[in-house]
Amino acid sequence: MASSPSRKQSRYHGIRSRGGKWVSEIREPRKTRRIWLGTFPTPEMAAAAYDAAALALKRADAVLNFPSSMDSYPVPASMSPQDIRSAAAAAAAATALQRNEEADNSLKVTERQKKYEYDMTMMSSTSLASSVGMDEEELFGMPNLLANMAEGMLLSPPRPSDYPDSSGNSDGAESRLWSY
Repeated sequence: MASSPSRKQSRYHGIRSRGGKWVSEIREPRKTRRIWLGTFPTPEMAAAAYDAAALALKRADAVLNFPSSMDSYPVPASMSPQDIRSAAAAAAAATALQRNEEADNSLKVTERQKKYEYDMTMMSSTSLASSVGMDEEELFGMPNLLANMAEGMLLSPPRPSDYPDSSGNSDGAESRLWSY
C-alpha cells in the first residue's frame, strides 16, 4: 500500500495521527480483532500504551518502542481487552508524568544556566570596568550618576539644629566654630 506524501508518518510502532491527536491500537495475536488502546495528546504516550499492550499480548516476541522502559510498564490483571486497555492507559499516564518531570528539570537547569551566564557577564564587565575604565553609568544603568555626584559636592552641608542663624559671614564671638 502506497502512502501519500502529505500523510504524517510516525516513528513509533502501533500509533498514528488522527486530527492532531495520536491514536494507538494493537492486533491480538493470531486473530483479526484489534484492541483499541486510546487517543493521546502526544506520540510518546500513544507509543507507551502500545508497548504495555504488546508486552501483555506478545511477551518476548513484542517489538517495543521504548525497550529500556520494559520493566516499568504495568502488567494487566488479565488478558481481557479492558484490562489491557487499562494497563495501556496507565503506561501512557506514567509517560506523561515522566515527561513533565523532565521538562521541569530542564527548565530549572536552563534557569540556573542563564543565572550563571548573567553572573559571569556581570563579573567580566566589572573587572573590565576596573581595568579599562569602562563607563560606570552604563554598567550600573544610572545615566546621571557622575552629574548627580558632582552636584552633591556643590551643596552646602546641613547646619546643626543648635547653630545660631547669622546673616553675615563674620568670625565674631557668636560663632562657636572657631571658639576654643
